[in-house]
Amino acid sequence: MAEMTSYPAGTFCWVDLATNAPEAAKTFYGEIFGWTSEDLATDYEVPYSILERDGKRAAALYEMAPEQGAFPYWASYVRVMDVQASVEQAVELGGRLVMPAVDVMQLGRMAFIQDPTGAVLGLWEPGSLFGAELDNTYGARSWSELQTRNTKAAARFYQDLFGWSARTSASLMDGRYTLFELDGKEVGGMIELDASWGSMPPNWSIYFGVEDCDSVVATTKRLGGSIVMDPMEVENVGRFAFLGDPQGAIFAVIQFGHP
Repeated sequence: MAEMTSYPAGTFCWVDLATNAPEAAKTFYGEIFGWTSEDLATDYEVPYSILERDGKRAAALYEMAPEQGAFPYWASYVRVMDVQASVEQAVELGGRLVMPAVDVMQLGRMAFIQDPTGAVLGLWEPGSLFGAELDNTYGARSWSELQTRNTKAAARFYQDLFGWSARTSASLMDGRYTLFELDGKEVGGMIELDASWGSMPPNWSIYFGVEDCDSVVATTKRLGGSIVMDPMEVENVGRFAFLGDPQGAIFAVIQFGHP
């Protein structure tokens, strides 16, 4: 397992689920990823449920408020040194403020921004919660991918905001896939939304690592979830699928190194 004790600024550090059925979601993801949950009391009316695998933090979920919309969703957070400064910089670079910086009890400080292409992303300045204790392993966030209709504008924005560089490789989707790197290490990917994606809005998608992609797809069906994109092979990467939980939140699973 890839156990973490800290995250460098500019890297993905945390994911959580806003859902309208927290108990049902705990049951579903518990079967899919082997997660158990621990409810933390909050300053709000609902708890923040930490999701763990083998006693290590992997993610969280909470009951969404009416102002968050009607559809459950997964959110990604990038670790930053100063949330307020990053928010101001994002707006200067053409982004939009979605949720102002707020303190999350003693856990940390957060905000949400929307990049110039329309994708929403969380920013996290850690307090007692540095992020997930598991990353890039089974039952944990293993890849983050920006799906957007303007890859050039997105690359400029994230380069200026987080210091990411962007590169393509002929061996990866014939050069149609972009890799984001920070200090020479991959931090995420980017793909262009073309007509074949229909009305899919720009977004940051989360891939969770699994041992057997097809088995997880079958379990998702059995538990009342949906198959958004059937399992596919990516040469030199692995096998992945996009799924929906029974409440409609979309996520991806990936089995690395599939032959």
